[in-house]
Amino acid sequence: MNPAPSQRHYGMDWLRVGAFVMLIFYHVGFSFTPWGYQTPTRGVVWWAEIPLLGLSAWRLALLFAISGYASAALFSRERDAGSFLRSRLLRLGIPLLFGLTVIVPPQPYMGLLNSGYAHGYAYFLFHDAFGFRRVIHEDLPAIMHLWFVIYLLAYTVALCVSVMVLPASWRAALARGSEKLLSGPWLLPFGCLAIYAVRAPGDGWTDTHSLLTDLCAHLHYGGMFLFGYLLRNSEPLRAAIARQWKWALVLGLAGYAFVALEAWYFPGNVRTPRAWMEPLDFAKAVQCWGTVIALFGIADRFWNRDARWRGMLAEAVFPVFIAHQTVMVLVSYWLRDKGLTALPEFLVLCAVVAGGSWLFYLVGREVGPLRPLIGLKRAKPVKRAKASVVPPTVA
Repeated sequence: MNPAPSQRHYGMDWLRVGAFVMLIFYHVGFSFTPWGYQTPTRGVVWWAEIPLLGLSAWRLALLFAISGYASAALFSRERDAGSFLRSRLLRLGIPLLFGLTVIVPPQPYMGLLNSGYAHGYAYFLFHDAFGFRRVIHEDLPAIMHLWFVIYLLAYTVALCVSVMVLPASWRAALARGSEKLLSGPWLLPFGCLAIYAVRAPGDGWTDTHSLLTDLCAHLHYGGMFLFGYLLRNSEPLRAAIARQWKWALVLGLAGYAFVALEAWYFPGNVRTPRAWMEPLDFAKAVQCWGTVIALFGIADRFWNRDARWRGMLAEAVFPVFIAHQTVMVLVSYWLRDKGLTALPEFLVLCAVVAGGSWLFYLVGREVGPLRPLIGLKRAKPVKRAKASVVPPTVA
């Protein structure tokens, strides 16, 4: 795979942008399933879960793998692990605190309003939002979609601590061993089996989003983060993906076919028979690993080229991620009594969430004090074109 590790891989930028665009469609579509928020006139769309399951098994794994790749690129620019950790704590920690205290609270508030909560937003903000207790059905304070940033920070801290503690010879041996295992014929089977092994026990593919209890998710997402980190500095692994991505795509599609078949026979809240559970867990593991490897290969083969809008889009990803779910919840609450059927409501939600999140970025990037709060460097580049050479913040 080219380019060499010292160069920026534009394909990873495009892959990251595409992954977050799909995240908006996924979160909007989730409201149309039995597990999301339904408006009275639209109700549940019975088949909505089938296309969503085409993304569900791999979307977060991909984001953590891209985050690991970008972390390796950023690490190479720092003096040592301590400097890298300080920079990441600032670039991720500041927007995380801003998001938890300012951006996220409207989400649980809207959920409480739908459940009969009688107080205004100011009362909620100063009396309940940060009360560390359960109010009706909401556990407060809420972290909502920002659990992703919390997990990413945790994996970054763990990586830096391991670099500080483990001897260089041990780290080199671990990297060589992992590279040797994954750069040959075991790339696809080992990845599928490893994901199945960590996801099948316990709650399997159900994440708790609780940092201290989400063991299966940590083994999965933390492993994908390390895989991306290894990939950034491994020519043999990049070459293996270049050779095998087409087979990986076949595996990913085959895994999804079984997942979709299960959803067709046992839709919504219909309990899946026990005999289907282990094959279903394995199919999701195959879908996840196969799709991630295929997308890495596709990004290298077809998307590794610059374009006019790439720098801006790559910069916008983190601010858009911070804002998008709150925008969606607010708009969903406003739409609940407008009498729209499924298709108009879906299109309105997608357009307004994308537009509102983009506006959040456009405004925030122009106000110096706001830039660190939404994950951007404090100093605005003198020339907008130079933003394209800044490594991505989250992924």
